[in-house]
Amino acid sequence: MKILIKNGRVIDPASGFDQIGDVAIAAGRIVSLGVPQPDFSPNKIIDASGCVVAPGLIDLSVRLREPGYEHEGMLESELAAAVAGGVTSVVCPPDTDPVLDEPGLVEMLKFRAEKQHQSRVFPLGALTRALQGEALTEMMELTEAGCVGFSQAEVPLANTQVLLRALQYAATFGYTVWLRPQDSWLSSGVAASGALATRLGLSGVPVVAETIALHTIFELVRVTGARVHVCRISSAAGVTLLARAKAEGLPVTADVSINSLHLIDADIGYFDSRMRLNPPLRQQRDRDALRQALLDGTIDALVSDHTPVEADAKTLPFAEAEPGATGLELLLGLGCKWGHDSGLDLAQALTVLTVGPARVLGSALGTLQASVGQLVKGGVADLCIFNPDAEWTVQSDTLKSQGKHTPFSGYQLPARVGWTLVGGQVAYEA
Repeated sequence: MKILIKNGRVIDPASGFDQIGDVAIAAGRIVSLGVPQPDFSPNKIIDASGCVVAPGLIDLSVRLREPGYEHEGMLESELAAAVAGGVTSVVCPPDTDPVLDEPGLVEMLKFRAEKQHQSRVFPLGALTRALQGEALTEMMELTEAGCVGFSQAEVPLANTQVLLRALQYAATFGYTVWLRPQDSWLSSGVAASGALATRLGLSGVPVVAETIALHTIFELVRVTGARVHVCRISSAAGVTLLARAKAEGLPVTADVSINSLHLIDADIGYFDSRMRLNPPLRQQRDRDALRQALLDGTIDALVSDHTPVEADAKTLPFAEAEPGATGLELLLGLGCKWGHDSGLDLAQALTVLTVGPARVLGSALGTLQASVGQLVKGGVADLCIFNPDAEWTVQSDTLKSQGKHTPFSGYQLPARVGWTLVGGQVAYEA
């Protein structure tokens, strides 16, 4: 199909391209930016007047809930939520049931996702078998099956010898290990340690649960040279350690969730279980440090940390409620809100949602590396078209995700998605 997108503000954060113009698409590829070829005859014309035409967003932390947790989310519903939010590529962790530790499971997930004809799905393979932290998985076979990296998801890896061996093996073959920094003995609480948790009588997760894990990770990176992506950093102290590691030249990247970027522990209020999240919401000084680190590039990407949770698992006392929140459809709006609050222009704000996460994925994207997360002639036509001035109110019952719980319910957000294109096909139209 040939598609012509007319009169939009075309923004490509990767190249700095930013001008009013047209985008012509044929055979799933971008054939021209700015002025279309004279002989181009489209099958479909999209009038993007007043809208921004940007690369499709890339979300590095999305739980699709299949296989094993279909009562909380299904590929159909969660990928529909992705394209409704302008997200054309998602990375999913391996903590499904069964765990993504066998090539056949990865291949089946990718096959079922491709049949949806919506967002691209990039699975992370389990770092250890069944995420038990003992035996390493067959990383080479999982990579051949389609995994873009290896992770323990939310399961801390207590045995540093196993982690060392995993990083040594990953370094040998150029694989990336994705780790959420959490000490296994200190991270069992339900809220961030501090005055609020004490007052509410909630078990706390201290900052050192993150920093001890970061110290360990960075020491092992120094020894092995392995590439590590730090997932959902949550504290000011963690940001300081990350900045030092990057200044030293260690091959590390990091992301932060929309929850930690916009909320603090005080938002828990009177035991609001929508605020029961992993990592837990920390104090304002931590949020401010995270916002600044995303601004100056210490943190590479903003993620939704999309974790749909069924109603029965959320309507419980705070400490018993299942952690997680839906976020795919909010990623663009909350990213633009952070950019506006930080004094950034739109192109700069979009960097942490497009080219930033694409750089984290790097060579794991394979043939897509040169074009995902950017607009380039000849590149794959993954696009998000949105009205930056259209404000909308987050209403849980209108979300396409099967998980309806979000801490941002009632928020007024900018940037309403009008169309999402994946591989040159319209995957979503408002």
